[in-house]
Order: sequence, then structure tokens, then C-alpha cells
Amino acid sequence: MRRILFALLLSISALPTLAQGSPPQAAANQPYAIEYYYKVQWGHQQEFLQLFLKNHYPLLRKMVESGRMTSVKIESPAYHTTEDGRWDYRVTIRYPNSTVATTAAPDEGAVIKQLWPDQATYLREEQRRFEILVSHWDLPVVDITPAK
Repeated sequence: MRRILFALLLSISALPTLAQGSPPQAAANQPYAIEYYYKVQWGHQQEFLQLFLKNHYPLLRKMVESGRMTSVKIESPAYHTTEDGRWDYRVTIRYPNSTVATTAAPDEGAVIKQLWPDQATYLREEQRRFEILVSHWDLPVVDITPAK
């Protein structure tokens, strides 16, 4: 009897936690956004940004031109935060839908070779960009603003 009572109490106390789940995902044919966060080794923020703008941003622009992405926005915080919550750059990419956002671009390799014919330099600089990166995370975001 004690076990049943304990299990009942445990399940009742867990109900509020279950109600706090993530918001519903967007419909398959709805715009979809992902925020990409970059935290760089202290003192290397400018180097990272220069390499990002030289070796990754042109690829993102090409993907917007092709319609694979609808927009790309790069941001940096205006003020500092605590070290554990610090991020240096946020890149928000909007996609036409979640399917496009979560599948690889079939022509990405060809576009990279077209944009950077000197692949040795490109690969070396991309390696450096990731060497000075402390952490990176991707955060899909869903617009849950109520309709008017």
C-alpha cells in the first residue's frame, strides 16, 4: 500500500513538470529559424569574425541567393555577460521550412569549390577558425507569438 501511495504522489508531483515542455514545432511548410552561437577564445574575436566573413558568410549568401535560406543575420552582444553565459556571435538563419533546415545542401561542396578555388588556403583558414572557437551551439527557435 505504501508503494502505491508513493507512486501516486510521485506521479502527481511530476504533472507540473510535464506541462512545461517545449513549444509546439512549426508546421512542415512554415518558415523555420535556427540561431547559431559562437563563443571564441578571449582576445581572438576579431580574428574569428574576419575568417567567418571571408570563408563562411559568402557560402551563406549563396544559399540565400539559391532560395535554400531566406535570410542570414549576424549579431554580437552590445554589452558583456558572465563568462559562463558569454557568446560572441549569433548567426540567425531563416529557412523556408524545417525540412530544408535539417537536411544537407546537396550542392554545398560544389559551391565551396567555386567560391574558394584555393582549397588548401580555405581548409587551413577554416581549421584556424575552429581552433580559436571555445564552443558552438545551434538553437532552433519557433515563433509562438499569438495571431492578432
